[in-house]
Order: sequence, then C-alpha cells, then structure tokens
Amino acid sequence: MGSALFPTPAYCASKGAISNLTREMAIEYAPLGINVNAIAPGFFRTELGGADAWDEAVKLLGPTVPMHGVGSPDDLKGTAVYLASRASDYVTGHILVIDAGYTAR
Repeated sequence: MGSALFPTPAYCASKGAISNLTREMAIEYAPLGINVNAIAPGFFRTELGGADAWDEAVKLLGPTVPMHGVGSPDDLKGTAVYLASRASDYVTGHILVIDAGYTAR
C-alpha cells in the first residue's frame, strides 16, 4: 500500500490499522469459516477534498501511475465480486491493492 499524498499522520495510521485489523480478524474468524480481506484502492476520484483539489492532484500524480490516470468506483467492482464469491474461499487476511501499478513502481 502506498502512503498519503501529503503529510497526514492520521491517514497513514488508519491505513496501518486497517492492515493489522484485517490480518488479526482473519486469524480470529478463520475457525468459523469466515474470510476477512480488505480492498486498498489507490488513486480514485472521490468527493473527498473537493473538485479543485482533485484537478490539481490528477495533474500532479496522474503521470506517476503506471497505467496512467485515475480510477473510478467501477474499477473496484470486480474485486468486490471476487471477494464475495466462492472463488475466494481460500483467501483470508489479504489486502488487495487496486492502484493501477502505483505501488509496484
């Protein structure tokens, strides 16, 4: 998982907490047959920050994403369907990073 675009300790701490919580809950609920996973979206356009902030962020960071550009909520649908399906029955404690290659660079 990447980090926040700008210094934001609370944001970074919350990302770490989700990571640890996902793994801990996976261990806790595995004996009950419950899978626990998380989706870590990368650079996705949301209403957080307002339109002006997004336009500036897209100019600044869009070119740094290997697949270029910004994701949309539609780009997360397949991952959510996979995690909700029988195809992921043997997957637990995993954080699926959906970021168009940003953290792979």
